[in-house]
Amino acid sequence: MTSKSSNVAEPALIDISIAHSPDSDDAFMFYGLATNKIRVPGYRFNHTLCDIETLNRRAREEAFYDVTAISFHAYPYLQDTYALMGCGGSVGEGYGPMVVSAKPLAAEEIGKFKIAVPGTLTTAYLALKIFNPDVETVTVPFDQIIPEILAGNFDAGLIIHEGQLTYSSSGLHKVLDLGVWWRETTGLVLPLGGNAIRRSLGADSMRIVTKAVRDSIQHALDNREQALDYAMQFARDLDPRLANRFVSMYVNDRTLDYGPDGRQAIRKLLALGHERGIIPIAPQVEFID
Repeated sequence: MTSKSSNVAEPALIDISIAHSPDSDDAFMFYGLATNKIRVPGYRFNHTLCDIETLNRRAREEAFYDVTAISFHAYPYLQDTYALMGCGGSVGEGYGPMVVSAKPLAAEEIGKFKIAVPGTLTTAYLALKIFNPDVETVTVPFDQIIPEILAGNFDAGLIIHEGQLTYSSSGLHKVLDLGVWWRETTGLVLPLGGNAIRRSLGADSMRIVTKAVRDSIQHALDNREQALDYAMQFARDLDPRLANRFVSMYVNDRTLDYGPDGRQAIRKLLALGHERGIIPIAPQVEFID
């Protein structure tokens, strides 16, 4: 007898679109999923890399991706469409975005100058406006802020990502570390960015995908050398030593779980932004674990 091939169709895979920034810490975090070291039966993950301010606006306007990195500042604007994952966040433990300048300035002088900022939906911008509501800002692509200061187009700028480690090598001066200021003011860590998941996926898929992201983070932490090698291709102008330091700052145990104080810090930051009139929408923070 000849065998007959089965006519039973294999179940269709659920495609999950994931978007995150082209930064070494995000690349490290998603190493397991991006390289298929982490697999989830029935699911297929597709990755898009884009700068964080663009992701903030896409999530707000289109709900384009199933999972997207966002600034916490952006969350209230998209909270009806997305929930926050309980993992995958970047938290400043007494450090964070910085205002830097071409010449030494005191933090109290920030209100006297136009500050180049990486976007008005970034958490860095929110923290700066909480620090000084009257500061005047101009949006500049995050990777052009240091060059714009050096070119004399701005007296100061608000830097995020790897610029926090490289500004001094460009001859710039630190005016204010918002992570230090936030901890001194509130006693809390400064939550900067997280991962949001689209509510329309449904409760089961939201939990499954969140676990996949947490497993990817754990895999990177457990296989640090390989994950760092992968992340180095996204480490703009950083040598391996600085890239390792930057990744350690923003991918650690808190990336697996914010912890009670980390979740408190997220709620505190957004509530304060709302109370100060910076965020017009009352935040309703929900975590998916």
